[in-house]
Amino acid sequence: MTRDYAVPLERVWDAFAEEDQKRGWYGAGDTIEPGEWAFDFRVGGRDVDEGTFHDGPVSRYEATYTDIVVHVRIVTTYDMWLDGVHMSTSVASLEFKPLHLPHAAPAFRLRTRSPWKAVGA
Repeated sequence: MTRDYAVPLERVWDAFAEEDQKRGWYGAGDTIEPGEWAFDFRVGGRDVDEGTFHDGPVSRYEATYTDIVVHVRIVTTYDMWLDGVHMSTSVASLEFKPLHLPHAAPAFRLRTRSPWKAVGA
């Protein structure tokens, strides 16, 4: 999946790399009751995000950062659980590439490589 964003690359990078920003969009909202959370954005670091869907199951995400190149790439391996049942193990690679468009604000392209297909893609 590839998406182009008409914002500075650093803005979206920080949404992944800065805990307060990531927590604001990752698992936040009215549809889930937050549970365990851990954030350690470094190679070898781990993230945990657990939450209970209102009137529904408990979802758990555990990731390990395997490669980080600032403003270029983030690679994780991650596991997903639903109500304590292991659902999947995956590798995801986020690749950040600046776009040089004439007469345009700073922009970049984010390519996600993961076994999951985006909804509507």
